[in-house]
Amino acid sequence: MPSQKSVLTSPDSLSWTPTTRLVVLLGLGLGLVAFFAYLRPLVTPLVVSGLLAYIMNPLVEWLTARSHLRRGLIVATVYWLGLTLLVVLPILLLPVLLTEFETLARDLQTLVDGMQAALAEPVVLMGLSLDLGALVPDITLLVADGVTSLTANALHLIESTTKNLLWVLVILVATYYLLSDWRHLNDWLLRLPPPAYRPDAERLLLEISRTWRGYLRGNLVLMAVVGVFFTIAWLILGIPGAFVLGFIAGLLTIIPDLGPAIAGVLAAGVALVEGSNNFPISNFWFAVLVFSVYLGLINIKNIWLRPRVFGRSVHMHEGIVFIAIMVAVVLEGIIGALVVVPLLASAGILVRYLYRRALGQPPWPEQA
Repeated sequence: MPSQKSVLTSPDSLSWTPTTRLVVLLGLGLGLVAFFAYLRPLVTPLVVSGLLAYIMNPLVEWLTARSHLRRGLIVATVYWLGLTLLVVLPILLLPVLLTEFETLARDLQTLVDGMQAALAEPVVLMGLSLDLGALVPDITLLVADGVTSLTANALHLIESTTKNLLWVLVILVATYYLLSDWRHLNDWLLRLPPPAYRPDAERLLLEISRTWRGYLRGNLVLMAVVGVFFTIAWLILGIPGAFVLGFIAGLLTIIPDLGPAIAGVLAAGVALVEGSNNFPISNFWFAVLVFSVYLGLINIKNIWLRPRVFGRSVHMHEGIVFIAIMVAVVLEGIIGALVVVPLLASAGILVRYLYRRALGQPPWPEQA
């Protein structure tokens, strides 16, 4: 009778039938799908954390190589300096923004009062008396309604704010640990495939990394071009603070659609408050002109410039880039639009590799 030790170490006792292996693999796959479906709300914060860590990692690598200090110390220094700037800059700009907002609100109230006074007299047209003053809203009533609605939904607002703060905390913590363990994560990914496939895995990881770096470079190019064009446009129109507004427009281009919209509203608000230095027109019509110019330039950027820049940076057709961004904005919002282009390019690299391997062809173009 064989001993218990020989039974435990027997090769036959460790081998599974193909059916058993298939069932186990299918069970693991279904379990992973269910697990990730359950954690789907966590995907967006982790994507943001991964992007932040990916952007900051080259700086950490460069400082580590130049200073010969421990990576953990460099990561902590870069992370906390970036976090400090992220907190301090809004605090420094908050008084200026509040002052501008108060000025804008006063000017807007003055503008509405003037329109109400001008339209106070009814217009008689073909025997009908039209009271056009009722078409202009009362800013005081709008503000009062807004305050009442805010008070009624205070509990919901507190709940949403708390949830958003928790997600921000998740992003900050995940970014720190991803940045600290970036090398270990890279090595772990390369150890996942069997040894015979590790050269292909290294090449795939390299190609995907090049795609993401190209996408980041494309974003920098797009930000620079948009910033220059809007600065020139605002200088021609004579908006006070044209350089600052152009810089903000270029900086906020990193946020698809929402960022440029904020920059356009900000420029129109400055035009409404300050007027033009070059054209003798009223502030209201100057703000309309500024916003019209913004709409023209931003559509040129969305339809022509952004697809062309991203298409060249990740080697995709401009039409596919444009359609992908629009679909991502509708389905997934800002985060989806921010990462859809490099994700599609990365998926294309993986699909081409699998297709060539399935056909028995060399996996890389230079080997064909």
